[in-house]
Amino acid sequence: MTRATVQVVVVMGVCGAGKSRVAADLAQALGGAFVEADSFHSEASKQRMQRGEALTDADRLPWLLRVAQAAQDARSTGPEPVVVACSALKRNYRDLLRGELGEVLFVHLTGTLALIRERLEQRQGHFVGEALLDSQLATLEPLERDEAGMTVDVSNPVRTIVQAVMDVLPGGDPAATHGAAGQVL
Repeated sequence: MTRATVQVVVVMGVCGAGKSRVAADLAQALGGAFVEADSFHSEASKQRMQRGEALTDADRLPWLLRVAQAAQDARSTGPEPVVVACSALKRNYRDLLRGELGEVLFVHLTGTLALIRERLEQRQGHFVGEALLDSQLATLEPLERDEAGMTVDVSNPVRTIVQAVMDVLPGGDPAATHGAAGQVL
């Protein structure tokens, strides 16, 4: 997998992992577009999550399709990869995104429960809070070996995470781009 074949990078993980920040900084470093998946939730879904209610697969399907369409639209504007901040918690969600978008590199942000809880406690003005963390952790299916991706610890500085992804994209080292085997940091 090379930068030329990667059309979309999805920064994934549970709430509070830092997906939006990492994805925005990565998009800027790549000179590509940034898509914030949270912007494509329905109002009803946002209200449910704000109340601490987890979404169902039926809730997530139309949302994922809207996210994929936004990424396709953004991809049509230039040659650089589009970077998407999206939880992509389950394998079937990632399969759907791959099916809609083609070559996708997943960057799974992980961290200790204490660190992620601390981040969520400090979060202000977002409809997803700490009340959803346990359900997201229960839903999370880590990347599998056959999925193009890497796992990155969010205790690293954002610039370090972005650089780790940048290092994988141009070289196309297959050993560094597959699930748990691709754990870089």
